[in-house]
Amino acid sequence: MAAQDLKKMYTTILGDHFPMEIKISFGDQTRVYRKRTWKITMDDGSVDERGVRYGENPDQEAALYELVNGNLVLGDCKFIEPGNGLVSGISVEDMLQVGKHPGKINLTDIDNGLNILKYLVDRPAAAILKHNNPCGVALGESLSEAYNRANRADRIAAFGGAVVLSRAVDKATAELMARNYLEVVCAPEFEDGTLEILAQRKNLRVIKMARIDRLADFEKYRFVDFKSLIDGGIIAQQSAVNSIRRADQLKDAVTISKGEEYRCERRPTPKEIDDMLFGWAVEHGVTSNSVIYVKDGCTVGIGTGEQDRVGVAEIAVHKAYVKYADILCFDKLGIPYADMALEIEQGKRDMADKEAIDTQTKEDRGGLPGSSMISDAFFPYRDGADVGIRQGVTSILQAGGSMRDFETINACNEADPQVAMKYTGQRSFKH
Repeated sequence: MAAQDLKKMYTTILGDHFPMEIKISFGDQTRVYRKRTWKITMDDGSVDERGVRYGENPDQEAALYELVNGNLVLGDCKFIEPGNGLVSGISVEDMLQVGKHPGKINLTDIDNGLNILKYLVDRPAAAILKHNNPCGVALGESLSEAYNRANRADRIAAFGGAVVLSRAVDKATAELMARNYLEVVCAPEFEDGTLEILAQRKNLRVIKMARIDRLADFEKYRFVDFKSLIDGGIIAQQSAVNSIRRADQLKDAVTISKGEEYRCERRPTPKEIDDMLFGWAVEHGVTSNSVIYVKDGCTVGIGTGEQDRVGVAEIAVHKAYVKYADILCFDKLGIPYADMALEIEQGKRDMADKEAIDTQTKEDRGGLPGSSMISDAFFPYRDGADVGIRQGVTSILQAGGSMRDFETINACNEADPQVAMKYTGQRSFKH
């Protein structure tokens, strides 16, 4: 296929053969789901009715359905009532700027951003996502600070990302976002003058989602998560709920092995506790196996979807170094690190700039010293925790429960200075 043909596929709205309504029966409960379509007024004044642009790839049909009747009850778990939709409730009036028509990945990125922010909505917060994983999440004293911190955490991956915000977009935040190429901006409201600023990016999708103000109400609700198998089978599960929301819900890192008690000696500071709780909220939106590093309410390095915990801890470190060098370069020279390296290769720039940035990145260890290391499950051996300890993390949060927990406790106690560690008693796998 020629490159121009592939480009045309990305700008074509595929259409779909999915029915307008589907019914799913759970025993004697039948739930009705209606396909979400939007009537879009075109530049020539004509009206076009559209569903989801396309699926994960341009040749995959897709459809979005909203539950329109009844509240599903399974055991003692009551699911969200109809009429409270977030992504599935987006109306054409909510699409303040359509840009390119939204596709499946845009919608699932928004959804996963909401999945993270529902634990952070008590503060100005921003989540930037790419391919259903966060690349930067941050809190701030203001929304613009939260967005700026999330963007600076990984400027590279934020290119073409989806931003979900916990507060109404003000002009300061809009001006920051307008400097970047983004696919989607989603917020509960947009203040006067902000849409004109965002309109500088004509293909940007701007979505108002008023119910973000009520995201905390969704915190304890579950939904049914379906996975269709290649043989036509289905695995269904209730979605995960984060039960670690306060400091008193964290557990001491203590275990007994062969009759001997092992206990993490240093207790975490209040700041480290805050980062543990923040990091655990972010973990609920990261594909497993995952390890992330957070500091001062902002992600530093996010390792996703690896098969082994040591490997993902190392990948998160590598990403932290790469992103740190990039932001140093951007602050100093006004260009990305990759552009600087290209200019050196082309003989347009001296090596001194690169050497200085590389040296500072190495000395600062990618900004990792003082961070908290968050693992979505237990460390089966100490080697995973050792990766973070070597980079200067001061605290670790993990599920606990390994037969060799004593090894990781020893690693924390042997570190100089000692590292604090807490357990959640629950894991946070997401596939």
